[in-house]
Amino acid sequence: MKVAFITGGAQGIGENIARLFVKHGARIVIADIQDDLGQSVCNDIGLDKATFVHCDVTIESDVENAINMTLAKYGKLDIMINNAAIINDLKANILDNEQSSFEQVMRVNVTSVFLGTKHAARAMIPARSGNIIMMGSVSGSIGGLVSHAYSSSKHAIVGLTKNIAAELGQYEIRVNCLSPYFIRSPTTIEATKEHHEKYSNIYSNLMCTK
Repeated sequence: MKVAFITGGAQGIGENIARLFVKHGARIVIADIQDDLGQSVCNDIGLDKATFVHCDVTIESDVENAINMTLAKYGKLDIMINNAAIINDLKANILDNEQSSFEQVMRVNVTSVFLGTKHAARAMIPARSGNIIMMGSVSGSIGGLVSHAYSSSKHAIVGLTKNIAAELGQYEIRVNCLSPYFIRSPTTIEATKEHHEKYSNIYSNLMCTK
């Protein structure tokens, strides 16, 4: 039985990861600040298979405590999914972008990945086993799709993944970054609602090229 820890698992991609992992026999811990949503997902999955823990992924003590809870409950951690992320207003002109918004995105999208990986590694290194997965984005490889902050954060995750993979391979811990294209979720729908035509056309264009 595998044990997986999923940040941002209360909705969207994270929720679907949680449900799929349980379907394949894993036990999962959902870490999120959306208490009602996260607990509801766990209730629906089954409390014998899913556990919710309140965790602000930008606060190290929250992340450390959440990982400790996982180890206390299950005795191990096999899979870490660094999924939590936000996207800010899609302001194409850099002159319209605020420092505070940029820094907030970097905290949630990058600092949280660093913290999650750090404390997952703390659990995995002694076991000499584990999988750490970062949720990147196509905007981590190319530009011009989303905000400067979001694009920068996903580029940073690619670099962080490479650095951590180079280090943790000696402990037989695999570190990978998944970089999906635009996926409709509660977060992206809210962020792109003022550009509905642009982002809805992505799907029709993809269908036409198949």
